[in-house]
Amino acid sequence: MERVLVIGANGQIGSELVEALTVNHGAENVIAADIAPRSLFGAHCYETVDVLDKDRIAQVVERYGVTQVYQLAALLSVTGEQAPLKAWTLNMNGLLNILELARDRKQAGKPLKVFWPSSIAAFGPHTPAVDTPQLAVMDPTTIYGISKQAGERLCEYYFSKFGVDVRSIRYPGIISYKSPPGGGTTDYAIAIFHAAKRGERYACYLGPDTTLPMIYMPDAIRATIELMDAPAEQIRVRSAYNVAGLSFNPRELAQAIKKSVPGFEISYQPDHRQAIADSWPHSLDDTYARADWGWHAAIGLDQLAQDMLAHIEAPALHHAA
Repeated sequence: MERVLVIGANGQIGSELVEALTVNHGAENVIAADIAPRSLFGAHCYETVDVLDKDRIAQVVERYGVTQVYQLAALLSVTGEQAPLKAWTLNMNGLLNILELARDRKQAGKPLKVFWPSSIAAFGPHTPAVDTPQLAVMDPTTIYGISKQAGERLCEYYFSKFGVDVRSIRYPGIISYKSPPGGGTTDYAIAIFHAAKRGERYACYLGPDTTLPMIYMPDAIRATIELMDAPAEQIRVRSAYNVAGLSFNPRELAQAIKKSVPGFEISYQPDHRQAIADSWPHSLDDTYARADWGWHAAIGLDQLAQDMLAHIEAPALHHAA
């Protein structure tokens, strides 16, 4: 029986991941954790945990007999640029605490499987932009991306040196209607739906042809759980897997929205986030994920747009993108 701890459960991914894990493992076997109390998201247990407090994490892991940890707590690309030292400390020390704990428990005969999310932000302006391969130049331009690149190296190191079963995905931009985004460059792809639902013109902070890899949350959650459920011998990549969902630009997304909201209008006012987006890939080659654990995306652009519009309720959520 797996006992699962999700750190960062209040976040965009964490909240929906907890719900999915309770279905797979039973609510009594999932512990939601974050730095401040909030909803259980279907789990029976909630613990207030600061990922920078290794002793507190170890206490929770021991108390519940945790066998899997999903370490999702982080500052994202835009918010990270506003506080780079804070982002580096949280993103790196949080990961190191979990990896060190997993190393300690493996030595004690209590192995701990770890999931940690990487991102397309780990790539940079010299990375091949189209069908970015699994192995490529990585020269990130944000502190968030730098922390993700360094984190990938740490994951690979702790696996090769200490046998820690750590797994990771380079998430594209994630789109969801259930929870507000957490300060990423791809947040426009959520905010645009709120504007459309209110009957308002959307002023996009990226240019119309800025193509980026994206993934709808149900596919992102499924990819995460499928990776963690795969037999260890099938996992050849211990840094982070490329996982492709779909790629589109703001113009194409607006056109998909207009199929359901014919009067929708969009304008373009690129700001400082444009430079970040321009350093990221346009599309990803996820051959390794497909070959190793059978990954494939299921949701296309039109289905995504229809589903988002069907579920988003006005008024929109206001957030710092």
